[in-house]
Amino acid sequence: MIKDLVINAGLQEIRAALLEEGLPAEIFVERALRPPLLGNIYKGRVSNVLPGMQSAFVDIGQDRDAFLFVADLFPGTRSGGGPSPSHGRVPSVECLVKPGQEALVQVIKEPLGGKGPRVTTQISLPGRSLVFVPGRAGRAVSRRIEPDGERLRLQQLADAIPGDGGFIVRTAAYGSPPGLLGEEARWLRRRWEEIRSASAGAAAPDCLHREESLAVRVLRDLLTEEVRRVVVDDESTLEKCRVFLRSYAPHLVTRLQRYEGGGPVFEVMGIEKEIQRALRRRVWLPSGGYLVIHPTEALVAIDVNTGKYVGRNARFEETALATNVEAAREIVRQIRLRDLGGILVIDFIDLEHEENRQELARALEQELKSDRARSRVLPISEFGLVQITRHRARPGLESLLCGPCPVCQGSGRLRTPQTLRFQIQRELKQTAGLAPEGPWLVRAHPAVVAEIQGNWSSFLEDTGFVSAEGIQIESVRDFHPEEYEIRTS
Repeated sequence: MIKDLVINAGLQEIRAALLEEGLPAEIFVERALRPPLLGNIYKGRVSNVLPGMQSAFVDIGQDRDAFLFVADLFPGTRSGGGPSPSHGRVPSVECLVKPGQEALVQVIKEPLGGKGPRVTTQISLPGRSLVFVPGRAGRAVSRRIEPDGERLRLQQLADAIPGDGGFIVRTAAYGSPPGLLGEEARWLRRRWEEIRSASAGAAAPDCLHREESLAVRVLRDLLTEEVRRVVVDDESTLEKCRVFLRSYAPHLVTRLQRYEGGGPVFEVMGIEKEIQRALRRRVWLPSGGYLVIHPTEALVAIDVNTGKYVGRNARFEETALATNVEAAREIVRQIRLRDLGGILVIDFIDLEHEENRQELARALEQELKSDRARSRVLPISEFGLVQITRHRARPGLESLLCGPCPVCQGSGRLRTPQTLRFQIQRELKQTAGLAPEGPWLVRAHPAVVAEIQGNWSSFLEDTGFVSAEGIQIESVRDFHPEEYEIRTS
């Protein structure tokens, strides 16, 4: 698969896109006015302990306190002097932390919706080839690394790293020379000692370590041997990328390219168009079928429809299977592109035969292998529903680029002019009946006024007016579509 990385850098915003076969698969956005918290390490202070929720809140100096669940706290107490039994139940949160206690924590989930960030005491420091986990022991190799011979070689190199602490060999380590892992391990340990030293003299709350800039992060996390080139449209950002790669992957420096095109790089390479497409509910498939993607508070619902696709033969089962398999590929791309997380429910077109359901399940699982986020897929139900749980640590694309509609307040629904006409009729009839003196004035949005005037005779009859002399209708363009006013003129 041909992969490219594209970085668009401005003064207040930097964006990056991972392209697979020319189409965006992942989009990243970072803005100066809203710097990310994910990966940052803080010296915080416990502000509250909630035994009923087995959690605590930690002040890390942000607008909202961070949430610390007991499962994210307990393993970290082993290096902090707290209780750490090797087996049995995890102690209650009130046995582990107290209000006012200081704690070294790392953000593992950005603030989402009305919730603050989530933190852990299980600190991890990512490098390009390794992740260092100071509070753990052992060495492990990413399951994404294949074949088995390379896994064994990297496992042996990881096992040879001296000293305490745990290390995880990342996918980018594939093909690494013998000395590279040891050198990076020493650098990560030095960085951890610097953080510990800074913590000793810091007054909580304080940020001790900030994650790298977006450009460096995408190189660290996404630039593998599979990536053909990295296109950057800003000279300063390009130089930062060169400095990083010279230190950690000098053999990949030649893949950096300065963008010299005649227009904005995201526009020229078709990325801007795909971002706009990813903000729509309906996504068309090449065959003529389409998806409807609807995020809600509890889950994300995805519906698959045949649309204009009528198949190539008279058998609906084959048409449904072809549409479903095509949809599975696009669904996974949209999940990654939009960074949808939590519970996802996909309503595939019903398939009668079990072998076709299994074929669809295999196609979906194969596509999900390209997704870096952890996910779990449940079997297809007899109604054609598939449930997926997917980990998400940062706001999705829609949350980053969009806000609540000032008209519908995020509901996505407005009462129709007809509904408002009937409501005004009922209210006017009641009000005019209690206080018959007039004349009366109704002020409303132009669409509602047009609805009333288009049904003028029935409006007068339903409100109890004998003639139009007792009532006046006024159109107010600045009104909210659902706003109206009834008063005596």
